[in-house]
Amino acid sequence: MERRSSAGGGRPLPVKLLSVQLREGTRRGPEDRTEVSIRGRDGGSSLWVSMVWMQGTVLEADPHRDQVLLLDETGTFLVQGVNSIPKGKPCLSQGKYVMVMGVILAISPEPVIRAVKMADLTKDAAVHRKMWKLEVEDLQQLLMSRSSVPWAKEQFPMYWHFLPAVTCMQI
Repeated sequence: MERRSSAGGGRPLPVKLLSVQLREGTRRGPEDRTEVSIRGRDGGSSLWVSMVWMQGTVLEADPHRDQVLLLDETGTFLVQGVNSIPKGKPCLSQGKYVMVMGVILAISPEPVIRAVKMADLTKDAAVHRKMWKLEVEDLQQLLMSRSSVPWAKEQFPMYWHFLPAVTCMQI
C-alpha cells in the first residue's frame, strides 16, 4: 500500500529517515521536487517522502560552498543551503551532532538535502544518538499503519495532521 507524507492541504511534512533509506529508495519527480519511496519493514507498504528530518555528526563543513557533510549510523549525506538557515552557523563545526530538516534533492550516489532548518543537538548528543534509530522506526511504523487504524483519526482529530512531526505517540 502506498502513502504520502503530507498534511491535509497537501503540504509535505518532514519524515524522520536514515541516510541508507534514501540511498535504497525509489526516486521520482523533477530535479526541484524529488520524492522518494521508502519501504516499510513489512516489505509491502511504502511511503512517498519529499521533506525529511535527519540527524548526524558533522564530518566536513564548507561555508564557501554552502554545504556540510553529515554522518549518521548508516552512512553520509550532504546538506546544501546551510548559509541561509537562521541560527545555522553554530551547526557548521566539525564534530557537532545536528538535526536537519530539508527537501530531498538527490538520493544517489550520496543523498543530498536542501536545508530549511538546522539545530545543534551536541549538548545531549549521547541521548539523541541512542534514540534516533528508534524514533525513525517508531514514526515510520505509525505513518505506514495510519490507514489501518481508522478509529484514531476520529478519536484524535486535532492531532491527526501533526502525526508526521510526532516522535512517540501511543494511541
